[in-house]
Amino acid sequence: MGSIIITSGKQKGEYLPLGRRTSVVGRDEAISLQVLDSMVSRKHLRIWWDKETGRYYADDMQSKHGVFINGGKIIESAALTDGDEIMIGDTMLMYSDKEFEDRKSALEFYKERGQRELRTKAD
Repeated sequence: MGSIIITSGKQKGEYLPLGRRTSVVGRDEAISLQVLDSMVSRKHLRIWWDKETGRYYADDMQSKHGVFINGGKIIESAALTDGDEIMIGDTMLMYSDKEFEDRKSALEFYKERGQRELRTKAD
């Protein structure tokens, strides 16, 4: 099962285990993952599991500022791949194929992944 990790802002390290359900990300208090960012709509991003393909997909929920995956704005459902960076408002999220036990393990995973990428870029 996958997870979403907040990788920037005040909530850096918060995470959402996705399970095999539909999850909504936005400012609203009553949704799966609340993101405290004034540029994020109440219901900004929907992430859902497709049992036929065995993949997670992301949809923009008609947000004012859009959803960007790896720098490109999505118009229709976009399949997620491990390590995808998702920008909503001024907040960056990362999709991972992994499920984490707690906030600390999600943040450690993100930090380790960042260190591996830095070493690769320097080579």
